[in-house]
Amino acid sequence: MAAPRVLISDALSDAAVQIFKDRGIDVDFQPNLGKDKEKLAEIIGKYDGLAIRSATKATAKIIEKATRLKVIGRAGIGVDNVEIPAATAKGIIVMNTPFGNSITTAEHAITLMLALAREIPAADASTQAGKWEKNRFMGVEITAKTLGVIGCGNIGSIVADRALGLRMKVIAFDPFLSPERAKDIGVEKVELDDLLKRADFITLHTPLTDKTRNVIDAAAIAKMKKGVRIINCARGGLVDEQALADALNSKHVAGAAFDVFVEEPATKNVLFGHPNVICTPHLGASTTEAQENVALQVAEQMSDYLLTGAITNALNFPSITAEEAPKLKPFVTLAEKLGSFAGQLTESGLSKVTITYEGQVAEMKIKALTSAALTGLLRPMLGEVNFVSAPELAKERGVVVEETTRAMSGDFDSLITVTVVTENQTRSVSGTVFADGRPRIVNIKGIRMDAEFAPSMVYITNLDKPGFIGKFSGTLGEAGINIATFHVGREAPGANAVALIEIDGDMPADVLERVRALPQVQSAKLLHF
Repeated sequence: MAAPRVLISDALSDAAVQIFKDRGIDVDFQPNLGKDKEKLAEIIGKYDGLAIRSATKATAKIIEKATRLKVIGRAGIGVDNVEIPAATAKGIIVMNTPFGNSITTAEHAITLMLALAREIPAADASTQAGKWEKNRFMGVEITAKTLGVIGCGNIGSIVADRALGLRMKVIAFDPFLSPERAKDIGVEKVELDDLLKRADFITLHTPLTDKTRNVIDAAAIAKMKKGVRIINCARGGLVDEQALADALNSKHVAGAAFDVFVEEPATKNVLFGHPNVICTPHLGASTTEAQENVALQVAEQMSDYLLTGAITNALNFPSITAEEAPKLKPFVTLAEKLGSFAGQLTESGLSKVTITYEGQVAEMKIKALTSAALTGLLRPMLGEVNFVSAPELAKERGVVVEETTRAMSGDFDSLITVTVVTENQTRSVSGTVFADGRPRIVNIKGIRMDAEFAPSMVYITNLDKPGFIGKFSGTLGEAGINIATFHVGREAPGANAVALIEIDGDMPADVLERVRALPQVQSAKLLHF
């Protein structure tokens, strides 16, 4: 049997190339090929694997020509240069190396914080210009100051550890950080408003999602203490740049240090030129060690997959063999959607997840199903989550994950139940796959239900009283929103009830508020699947 062939089209280290060779893989190292799209398209059909950094663009057109390609390995975390849907459609695994540059990024954040505290860049420019403005640059100590960490996952926890070593007090906001994990890493877990009010320095280490976009806006800045300093080495878009510029001009914010921007490459930005701002060109992962680490990691991952079928850090497929896939696939979909249902309703700190498998599904590869459930659960808050990274992300945040199997499932041949324990409540949702292969919700909080998942749904908890359905339907009708399906369940006549309603299109925020104001309605949430 011929050895697998891998094309390396970007600059990877000699050590990474050697890993492929030592594992018995035929390597074609062309580090500048990624810039030549036509040449890449011409030869890509000869290879089983493609190893890249950011220069190579694995577009749908390139992937279409990749007739034997099995895996694309990205040395780094960002995969904006890979069209993942096109790769998935052709059965090509897309891998990245999400943890290879964590220390480097964390160190850059600490470096920017120290430089900001002592005005190092401005003092350097002044001194090298022949000035001696010793009295102009009056910095602040970081010892005994409070550092607020927004997002305390892998990178955020490293930043916290380094800050504690500098004798700072560290407080952290992360809905998925358990109190036990916070205690283990030496930080105080707080709510966002509390962090904004108390922190002398604020550093962001969270993905960019709909929930985190502009998490630091004008309203958030107004809650901060005067003289706060803000560092962002995570993602552009987490901070409203214009609001920050205004706060810098008013001196409410004493300084800011940014490595990432809403638009990159950033040749113009509202923050540029401000005397109390430090900017770097997305250097978070730019160290020799980090670049080497991700190169070695991607070489090992790709070799494992090509030689043994082992899948690590895949963004588009769980660890499932070809024989298992047809039977398992609908349950993977079910598990992910059940997790997503719970995740979209989780507002407070997550401490424990129990996934119960009953009946025939208990005999399947439940690790893949658990990964799917955790992916759905964590993605609404963390954004960049895949089937492989989800268990690690849950572990980082101290979330206890339990799997339970049972032979019998009552009314169903197979049943999956996801139970989520937060600081405030316990919530469970159950589902199954019927003969048509489509996943359905059959139980919410112990209340029987029978509903398919849909792109836009409204989940309501209410008291079982006459008039609710009519008033709800009337509210949506007045707003021009069509109801596709309407599913209800209740504990007992007149007791607590739930409703899961499929709607066409989306629901504006003002309409959702009107729904929440209806009599008998206890809560209402818009869900997307």
